[in-house]
Amino acid sequence: QGQLVESGGGLVQAGDSLRLSCAASGRTISTYSVGWFRQAPGKEREFVATINWSGGITYYADSVKGRFALSRDNAKNTVYLQMNSLKSEDTGVYYCAAGRFTSGDSALYNAWGQGTQVTVSS
Repeated sequence: QGQLVESGGGLVQAGDSLRLSCAASGRTISTYSVGWFRQAPGKEREFVATINWSGGITYYADSVKGRFALSRDNAKNTVYLQMNSLKSEDTGVYYCAAGRFTSGDSALYNAWGQGTQVTVSS
């Protein structure tokens, strides 16, 4: 598979919003599920959200449900993670990944981006 590239991270205050993008480089992601995972220093990578190929099925971790929303624009080969009401505990490196299953298990994804840093200051 081709590379995935995350963008949109940055430093924000608690309560602010960010929109992360996951764009495919050289390959289409239109037929793949795309998951988002994050990793804070000293922590294991954890599931955030995932979306199926059509965008009709989404799953969110309990910690972000109601605050984050996934969408995708297959014509642009891009998946978006809208992050609202950000909290300090949302801080971490956010990774997107493509796979055949709309799953929270990182082992089921086989193409990963390099990550984008999200820092939420309180």
